[in-house]
Amino acid sequence: MEKRDKQQSMLSVEEARDRVLRACHTLDPERVSMLDSLNRILAEDIVADVDIPPYANSAMDGYAVRASDTRGATRDVPKRLRVIGDLAAGYVADTAVTQDTALRIMTGAPLPEGADAIVRVEDTDIEGDSVNIYVSATSGQFVRPAGQDLRRGERAMERGTLIRPQELGVLAALGIETVSVGRRPRVGILATGDELVEVGEPLAPGKIRNSNSFSNFAQVVQAGGIPVLLGIARDRADELSAKIRGALDQRVDLLITSGGVSVGDFDIVKDILAAEGEIDFWRVRMKPGKPLAFGHIGNRQTVRGDHDTRRIPVIGLPGNPVSAMVSFETFLRPAILQMQGAGTLYRRTVDAVLADSIPDKDDRRHYVRVCLTYHAGQYHAHLTGDQDSGILSSMVKANALAIIPEDWREAPAGSRVEVMLLD
Repeated sequence: MEKRDKQQSMLSVEEARDRVLRACHTLDPERVSMLDSLNRILAEDIVADVDIPPYANSAMDGYAVRASDTRGATRDVPKRLRVIGDLAAGYVADTAVTQDTALRIMTGAPLPEGADAIVRVEDTDIEGDSVNIYVSATSGQFVRPAGQDLRRGERAMERGTLIRPQELGVLAALGIETVSVGRRPRVGILATGDELVEVGEPLAPGKIRNSNSFSNFAQVVQAGGIPVLLGIARDRADELSAKIRGALDQRVDLLITSGGVSVGDFDIVKDILAAEGEIDFWRVRMKPGKPLAFGHIGNRQTVRGDHDTRRIPVIGLPGNPVSAMVSFETFLRPAILQMQGAGTLYRRTVDAVLADSIPDKDDRRHYVRVCLTYHAGQYHAHLTGDQDSGILSSMVKANALAIIPEDWREAPAGSRVEVMLLD
């Protein structure tokens, strides 16, 4: 009876998410080429072994000078310096800048010996083999010092960092050809229900197309996982059991099901989970998404065929499409990121003003689909229409989810709320 009460009690979002995250361990990292690391999670600290840039260089096209030689220069009373040569990026000057001389220099070229400043070409005029300087330069002007970006021994990136184009550029600048990244988890996606047909099949009376698998497929990709489509399981225990066991054969690291986790006679996912492994909980104090099952399949001591079945976390999402997507954002996205070793698991949130009222709220945390705008110095959250959990088009119009706390019985227009950004 104690175990039954534990399974049927309604958990807070935080407690349910903590249980999910405790079960979704970080996978062993793998080494990939620098080019293949884009959008992966860094599994090691990156420490600069050289200064970037490796030498002082010019930030402008102009003239390398001694700042003291330009002191007092103006448009009316220029300083005239003899030009001793030209220096392009990629080359080193073979002569030094001495008193009352200047070296014409291109952006990125190394600062020549003797020079300590750059005068922009637009602040000069050439006259024969000399240049007229119209400004008084200061030491270090338009000079990028060695190590301005990164110094040797400095940590350039921390493990857990998402590798974006800018991180890729730093890896290239440091000459790093391969990098350790978190392994992308293989995520099995299984839809359940007699009412479902595949996308390319005609609709018969009483049938709907399987949309959840494809919304979840895209969400897995966005979170960095590798989606593994497992098809549709009908509302029969033997077929559902076979599909779940097939997920083990696909060597998934995490399994998602949608549908079959409520309290109806045909909602059998949680029962099969209990039979094939164990179930931890199946109700969460949130809307949409209250019926959400979490547990494991497989057993570390059980061997089927020629490999260990392993113990795989399973999340049974609700069947309604909005409930499935919101539940994924709340629990599965952070879990998939954690399995890759990400340093940041959650989407950014902002404070916003509700533009529309939400009356007659129950004691669950509500995730309300909104379109977020910014004007008059603050964010405004506009409901995207009917909040029924079956209206998937309301997610198309949304770029954020407004989070209404459990203890609010209503949320009047003008209320300030926390909003989770989806885009």
